[in-house]
Amino acid sequence: MSNRWTMQDIPDMTGKTAVITGANSGLGFNTARGLAGKGAKVIMACRTAAKAESARDDILREFPDADLEIRELDLSNLGSVRGFAQGLIDDGIQPDLLINNAGVMAVPYNKTADGFEMQMGTNHLGHFALTGLLLDHMAEGGRIVNVASMAHKWTPAIDFEDLNWERRKYRRWQAYGDSKLANLLFTFELNRRAAKAGKPVTVAAAHPGYAATHLQFVAAEQKKSRVEKIIMDFGNAVFAQPADMGALPSLYAATAGDVDSGDYIGPGGFQQMRGYPRKVGCRKQARSERLAQKLWTLSEDVTGVRYLD
Repeated sequence: MSNRWTMQDIPDMTGKTAVITGANSGLGFNTARGLAGKGAKVIMACRTAAKAESARDDILREFPDADLEIRELDLSNLGSVRGFAQGLIDDGIQPDLLINNAGVMAVPYNKTADGFEMQMGTNHLGHFALTGLLLDHMAEGGRIVNVASMAHKWTPAIDFEDLNWERRKYRRWQAYGDSKLANLLFTFELNRRAAKAGKPVTVAAAHPGYAATHLQFVAAEQKKSRVEKIIMDFGNAVFAQPADMGALPSLYAATAGDVDSGDYIGPGGFQQMRGYPRKVGCRKQARSERLAQKLWTLSEDVTGVRYLD
């Protein structure tokens, strides 16, 4: 693995199709930009078409020949997830890459259209369902990349008996950590089940370190908190690396030749906060097969999407 791997090191992606959730801003935008710039057809799976169109225009200004297609996807609504997946299947699209990137962070308590706590519902359950609906329709030898976070270390444990925070006082940062721990548990269990089933797919996870994106400001905007906005501004200015650097682990996990199924890719600098991508470790709990199986069963039950049983 190179110590200074960048977007220039992405191999030629001509003929490959990538589906990227949340491709209109931040990490998703830079992931789409990196892949499109190397010839991939990129399906920008975004909740708001107008924002996606603006992002597509930005990429086309840099790469006029880029092949970019916008499709609406709201991960907080399982009906939207099913419709999006069925649309790809009906159109005969077999993705080579599925990059589960979209997410919300530390937002005030709210529920998805299906009654899930918003962060777990969007960050994990929406992607769990999307992956299951598309898995049998991916190109042979494809890759699935789940975007996690250092925040997976911030939660003591996922409360499987109160996944929607209906019995406890809501702690939005812990709920975010829960969803990111779920991303890793899901990744490693998907890897185990795919291997057992002989499914020719590579499953990896990535995290951006501390990257300066709009994600940090969504909660402040929803709360109309000027103080929180100032804090996030300061953190982004002083500690964060640019969003294009934050996207490198996802791009590495999606394209690099030495990525093995079950790998976790993050920045190689101090405390994985910044730097060029490399294989990194995670908390022990994220590798727990017992917890992963419990999460998988629960995820199947609540989404109604079953696969690799």
